[in-house]
Amino acid sequence: MSNIVSIAKTGALTRRDPRRLVARGAGERGECGGDGAGLARRIEAFMQGQVPRALAADGRDEDRRGRDQRLRQHGDGIARHHHRIRPGEQSAFDEAIQRERHELAFVCRAEVDVGAAAREQMRENVGEAEDQREDAGGEQPGALAVLRELLKDADVLVQNLAPGAAARMGLSFEALSPTHPKLIVCDISGYGEDGPYRDKKAYDLLIQSEAGLLSITGTPEAPSKAGNSMADISAGMYAYTNILSALLLRGKTGQGSHIDVSMLEALGEWMGYPLYYAFEGAPPPPRTAASHASIYPYGPFAAGDGGTVMLGLQNEREWKVFCEVVLADAALASDARFCTNALRNENRSALQQLILGVFATMSTAEVEARLDKAQIANARMNDMAGVWAHPQLKARQRWQTVGSPAGDIPALLPPGRNNRYDYRMDAVPAVGEHTEAILRELGLDEAAVQALRNKQAI
Repeated sequence: MSNIVSIAKTGALTRRDPRRLVARGAGERGECGGDGAGLARRIEAFMQGQVPRALAADGRDEDRRGRDQRLRQHGDGIARHHHRIRPGEQSAFDEAIQRERHELAFVCRAEVDVGAAAREQMRENVGEAEDQREDAGGEQPGALAVLRELLKDADVLVQNLAPGAAARMGLSFEALSPTHPKLIVCDISGYGEDGPYRDKKAYDLLIQSEAGLLSITGTPEAPSKAGNSMADISAGMYAYTNILSALLLRGKTGQGSHIDVSMLEALGEWMGYPLYYAFEGAPPPPRTAASHASIYPYGPFAAGDGGTVMLGLQNEREWKVFCEVVLADAALASDARFCTNALRNENRSALQQLILGVFATMSTAEVEARLDKAQIANARMNDMAGVWAHPQLKARQRWQTVGSPAGDIPALLPPGRNNRYDYRMDAVPAVGEHTEAILRELGLDEAAVQALRNKQAI
């Protein structure tokens, strides 16, 4: 398992085991826009569950391998920490925060094995930082000192502040690589670290709009956003895959990498089908709600009991079987209005009424049974309750109970089963549950912890 340090705008410091640390901050949506915390959470979840231990070797020396062995013997865990910069107060290391009046938090994750000398150095670093704060009137340099200490053993730094914000804190790849040559730095932003849109705010819906997703989603009368945070999720996925690639590369070269992930570019990659559909001025796919843009019948159809079945025909052979078995009207297959897909598309309103008329006499289960008999692709249009109770997820044992501050809750295992390793599904920690324990593990005594507490850094 690789160590991760992340900087985002949400979260808190907690832990599940004394050997792995994750620090996270809390605040409003910040300068780069979007639900950055959501991205960081997804990256952490992916890295926590989906990186086999074999991947973590990545060319470390024997001392580090020995440490890794000790860590495995003691088990893995998570801890989170919250450092807050209050709006309206002077920030010595990030003037942009003062301008934008956003809250900032530092989040970090790292496995630690701190000796006595390192602990003493940590005490000195925090003490010096606090002295500098008093001299400069700045905000929370002690918290920044903690972050820098955690970086010493980190493999990956993930941040989604506004472009340039991390650099102003001395946390850019260029600033860190001379002293942390193996560190992988992953920067996530709305539009990337350069270009004319660099400093534009970027929330998920805005990126869905910029990437063209809204233009192809919805009804002919009204575009619609995707119900999920598609821009955030896509950026998190590409951060995840790029980080894995960088870890593999480091295993060969011994060198870290700088990764620049743009939400626009990530979602743009997912827009490949409609983009090429409209290549060189061709008409884009029409908005057809839940129906297919160019194949019919392909979409939702109501049954007589109020349920909805999604079905899809792919060819003329299936159309003939659909008429014979599902609609019980073999003659309809040769109807001049519907005998080709192009004609069915042209006359979809009339065909829709015919299909709904037949389905109105059947229950949802009966419609599904006929479709299955005809080997026509179909699915039930589930609501969230239907997904919670989905028989396939239950049969494959994809639900696992985890603890949380509100009690035990079910959680889906990450996608993809691997026969070489299992997923860790730890309890959801309470906000700030292990903040002080983590600081003490880094070597801070009561006075140093109290100083951070008094200055509202924790």
